[in-house]
Amino acid sequence: MIKRNLYKTKLKDIRSIIEGVFVLSFVRNFEFKAGQVVAIDLVPDGQARLYSIASGEQDEDVEILFDEKSDGKLTPFLSKLKPGDKIYVSDPFGTFKCGTKKAYWIAAGTGVAPFVSMARSGLGINKTMIQGARWDDNFYFAETFEELMSENYIRCCSQQEDTLYFKGRMTEWLKHQDKLPVDYHYYLCGSPEMVVEIRDILIAKGIAFKLIISETYF
Repeated sequence: MIKRNLYKTKLKDIRSIIEGVFVLSFVRNFEFKAGQVVAIDLVPDGQARLYSIASGEQDEDVEILFDEKSDGKLTPFLSKLKPGDKIYVSDPFGTFKCGTKKAYWIAAGTGVAPFVSMARSGLGINKTMIQGARWDDNFYFAETFEELMSENYIRCCSQQEDTLYFKGRMTEWLKHQDKLPVDYHYYLCGSPEMVVEIRDILIAKGIAFKLIISETYF
């Protein structure tokens, strides 16, 4: 990974949205495009980790969604921060950008972050958001997608028997679709395994490989 220059800023807020999952924010002092990432660390010369921006392009603050991993190099420390603590952040970068083209957005877990940014930036027109989670309360930023995407927001719940939404994984929902638009772009964000599995399903349904754009996290 290319080493990025980091600058010091102060944490404005941090909140837990469910156990082990957090949103932190700091005042925005750069321009970015929805879908881009920043590198974050607690020291200026360490091994920064990459996080997708979840804010809209015109929002006053930058929000970052992350889940605390017990064996993580950074998240156990990020989750203990308090407003006013210093963090080190890079300028935004990355090419996972959508624009106004017709598209499906597909994500699980914290992989929804770039799509939250896109929706908040006014790019939800002609889009369908498919979000996967294990439990009904694990659909992060659901209120944002409900407000901005309405009936074009689809939730797939894999573990909860009495779910209010589609019962099953996103892969099952996609397999149940008789016909997916072959002229749309398909944006995937999640684990490498999820991305590969969904990409294979889309290709099997006639979606051209060049129309499938992915971003993976580890």
